[in-house]
Amino acid sequence: MALFKKRTAGKPGEWYYCLEHKKVEEGPDCPAKNRFGPYATREEASHAMETARERNLEWETDPRWHDSSRTEENPD
Repeated sequence: MALFKKRTAGKPGEWYYCLEHKKVEEGPDCPAKNRFGPYATREEASHAMETARERNLEWETDPRWHDSSRTEENPD
């Protein structure tokens, strides 16, 4: 008998996008390090890469994250 149960994150009914297999999966099929989610629906999970791209673009262009006066003083 094992002393510790293998615990997986997530549960059935939650949807994930697996980065390794590049597909939508229900429940915790793949390790957490290889997936985005959880999402409420299969449809939301299927757009995970688009959502990530949009959020990255928003972050890259958000003036609150880029101090323009600092870059002018030190262009490194």
